[in-house]
Amino acid sequence: MRLVAVVVASVSAAGCGVLDVPVEERWEARAGFPGCGGVALEQGEDLRERAVGEIACLRRSLESGEDAELQVTYSTVEGAPVRDHYRLTPQGRLEVYTDGTDDPYSDGKWSFAECYEPR
Repeated sequence: MRLVAVVVASVSAAGCGVLDVPVEERWEARAGFPGCGGVALEQGEDLRERAVGEIACLRRSLESGEDAELQVTYSTVEGAPVRDHYRLTPQGRLEVYTDGTDDPYSDGKWSFAECYEPR
């Protein structure tokens, strides 16, 4: 359940760091990990209710020390799509790449956050 909180809060818990720099090239150059799927949330839809299986996949990967990826797409209040890409590395680190390029009310950039102790 703690991994869910980390995902929902976009790694705002203790032990996490955030770098607000453009990271699109880093995302595109990454080595792909096995997928836990993708989820497209409707306006106001709760990730914990909509993505039970996908979050369980991330949890299993965390517990087994395997790598995995999950993509979550959601809409801003204004209706612009934003994509979060969650990656669990073999070292147990959670990385979150956020693509805000389609949101005209944001800075229009990618951002990156990581958590060294997801639970």
